[in-house]
Formats: sequence, C-alpha cells, structure tokens
Amino acid sequence: MTPAEPPPAAVTESVPDSGAMPGPDGRPRCPWGLSTPDYLAYHDEEWGRPVHGDDALFERLCLEAFQSGLSWLTILRRREGFRAAFAGFRIAEVAAFTDEDRARLLADPGIIRNRAKVDATLANAKVLAEWKPGELDEVIWSHAPAPRPAPRTLADVPAVTAESTALAKDLKRRGLRFVGPTTAYAMLQACGLVNDHLADCAVREG
Repeated sequence: MTPAEPPPAAVTESVPDSGAMPGPDGRPRCPWGLSTPDYLAYHDEEWGRPVHGDDALFERLCLEAFQSGLSWLTILRRREGFRAAFAGFRIAEVAAFTDEDRARLLADPGIIRNRAKVDATLANAKVLAEWKPGELDEVIWSHAPAPRPAPRTLADVPAVTAESTALAKDLKRRGLRFVGPTTAYAMLQACGLVNDHLADCAVREG
C-alpha cells in the first residue's frame, strides 16, 4: 500500500529500473515482494486484490495512515496487534471507543503509538459510523481509474495520481482525517483499484 508510500517505495529508491525478478520458486515477481517472507506472502496473497466492505476498507485506510513515514513492513508485522487493539476495525465499535480506550491505545506496544494517528482513526470511525452501509465502499471505488498499461519496472509505478488526489480531497471533504494523495494511492494499489504488479510478475494475472 506505499504507505503513504506503498510497499514498493523503499525498493524503488534503490533500484528504480528493476523489473520482475525470480522468487524462491523461480516465478518472477515484483522486486519489493522478495525482500522478506512477510512481503512475499503479502505480495502474492493480498496486494492488488480487490477489497470490498466498509470495515475492510476502513482497516486498510487506517493502516495506510499509520504507515505514513514508516516502513510498510513495520505495519504488516503489527497488523494482528492493530486488529486486536481496534476491535477488528469494525467501524461501529471503534466509533464507540471512550477516553479510556484512547489511553489504552496510546499505551499499547502492539501498535504504533502515534497520538495524531490514533486520534484520526477514532475521529474517522465516528464520521463513518454516520454513513449509510456501503457508502465508504461506494466512495472509494468510485475513484478507481481506467485500466492502464502494466508497469515494466518500479520506476513506472507512481506514488500519486489524479485519481488518488481526487479521492483524498473527497474523503477530506466528507470529514475524514490523515488521508493525503500518497496514502490514498497506496490504498488504491493495496485494495485492487489499480493493478501495479509489474508486467512480468507472475501474480499480476493470478
């Protein structure tokens, strides 16, 4: 998701012209997915696959916000901690969190204890709890771009697009916080609204 740089971002900085590379099974994959077993599983099983449902998209939106300024691997390895801390990212339950819950979150070593990000997550849940069922899904997917040519190398993968900028503005206009264009694009990638697996990546059409 690039977190607000997506997973590929850190790799792009060092090998921007890298195309797909052989994985442990010999099949070609996006280079960033080969750096750790955690990334390999995430790359093969989740990244770029369509995600629907308000709670599921709320989770991705929150995790991308928490990743901002950090490695996505940091978030990935704490995901179960995040889920436990935030009631599985069920919007209605997070919206009902109290000041005691906020204090608990800020003391929880299983998540990123960033006050601004915790507060944004709680505030966003309260906003989304007022939306009609399916509205978050509808809003996010309304910004899915038209299909475009597959990127050949990591240098062809953008960090921000017109669609992600429009999505960030739309979400902010509707009262959501900590959602910038780069974070929004990372979510578009992670949730399958765009397919940024490289052209020769074996997972692209899988």
